[in-house]
Amino acid sequence: MKYRWLFFIGVLLTGLGWLGLPSGTADVDVDAVPLVEGAEYVDDRLIYILPIRGPIEPALLYVIRRGIREATEMNADAVFFPMDTPGGAVNVTEDIIELIARLEMPTYLFVEHNAISAGAIIALATDYIFMAPGSKIGDAMPILMSPGGGVQPLPDAEREKIMSYVDGIVRGIAQRKGRNETLASAMVRPEVEFILDGEVISAEGQLLTLTNIEAERRFGEDQEPLLSEGTVDNFDELLEMLGFDRAERVELEVTLAEQIARFLQAIGPLLMMAGFLGLYLEFQSPGFGVGGIVGIVCLLLFFTGHHIAGLAGNEDILLFIIGVSLIFVELFVLPGFGIIGITGLALVLWGMLNAMVERFPGDPWIPSLPELQLPLLKLSGAIVGAAVGAAALGRFLPRTTIFHRLVLDDATTREAGYSSSKDQSAWLDKVGIALSPLYPAGSALIEDTKLDVITRGEYIEVDQSVRVVEVHGNRIIVEAAESA
Repeated sequence: MKYRWLFFIGVLLTGLGWLGLPSGTADVDVDAVPLVEGAEYVDDRLIYILPIRGPIEPALLYVIRRGIREATEMNADAVFFPMDTPGGAVNVTEDIIELIARLEMPTYLFVEHNAISAGAIIALATDYIFMAPGSKIGDAMPILMSPGGGVQPLPDAEREKIMSYVDGIVRGIAQRKGRNETLASAMVRPEVEFILDGEVISAEGQLLTLTNIEAERRFGEDQEPLLSEGTVDNFDELLEMLGFDRAERVELEVTLAEQIARFLQAIGPLLMMAGFLGLYLEFQSPGFGVGGIVGIVCLLLFFTGHHIAGLAGNEDILLFIIGVSLIFVELFVLPGFGIIGITGLALVLWGMLNAMVERFPGDPWIPSLPELQLPLLKLSGAIVGAAVGAAALGRFLPRTTIFHRLVLDDATTREAGYSSSKDQSAWLDKVGIALSPLYPAGSALIEDTKLDVITRGEYIEVDQSVRVVEVHGNRIIVEAAESA
């Protein structure tokens, strides 16, 4: 019985410790007194540590997504975010904020050195902020970077549109977390003046950036902290002060597979473009060669990167494989390009789009239109790039040295006569029948010999007569001929 009472007393003490941080600690020495009762007792709780260091860019988002998933699956008692960042992309920042908002456990952010721009916005989205000596937080005004790396000027109307959007983000976060909205706006808009207890903290024309001493200042009757709960020397001291020093720690580690996936995801549009271009060149050539291999490898790398990053699921890869299979059936088995080919193309595009949509456990399988905007932009860019690349290769590749090393320099035509290739040139002007639909590549039977042939782009039905009009090495070009 006595052990049962000890158990209930322990539960009660733990529950009291989770009632939260005191609203005002102006007279409390945060460096000496724990903010959570029972810090000296053995703690069987679990905390998840998810560092945010370096620029806030898309590759970081996937790592944070995995960390938040793990923290949720482990049912962690708290999530800590050690931070040191100069800022980054606004769209990535929004995604990180939404992920943090999904967490049901308390969230603590520790500014190790800088929480600037996007870092300040993310900090506002956590429950409690602590800062190291000499650290800074603020300066969240959005800017547009040029391709060369400098700041790109914007017209007043566009600049105000962006400023208003980011201002709405930070004010919305401040409202949810009970923080000062004017303080949040002053980090984004230099025209916002921030006054506290009659003192001008940030004058008009200046962006608000706070040091650790300024951020922990208390104000009002309840002596609420301005932004930071207090200053601590290091992360271990913060855990000890909060009573988590004996809790089990799980810290996110970036795996080699994730590093590779982050790189592959970053060049995803280029992989798509190279994949489309390679498959296009393969369809334009008889047999199976370099174009098909390059196209398949690039698209496999695209799906591999997005799968490891937690975006592409098995169903997306399956849709893509089924779609490609249907397209091959339509091109090489059935004449023309009908419902089977269109269905295959639709499955391929949907599989690739769905593979780029960011998801969280519990989200619906069919994405919304806003979620599809960025994937649509990437896919469209890849298709346009592949089309431009195909046109450029068709025009300039035959003039290059590499092309002449791959194919025979001397072409055989009716006008030029036989080339130095004695074997293949013998087919010039020969007539046969198409064994498969030529759209434009396929096979033909010429003088009882089955050959891989290609047209100049025209479609020739199966069993239709064809005539050899050009020979380039092993490349035999045919055109429709009258029945022979």
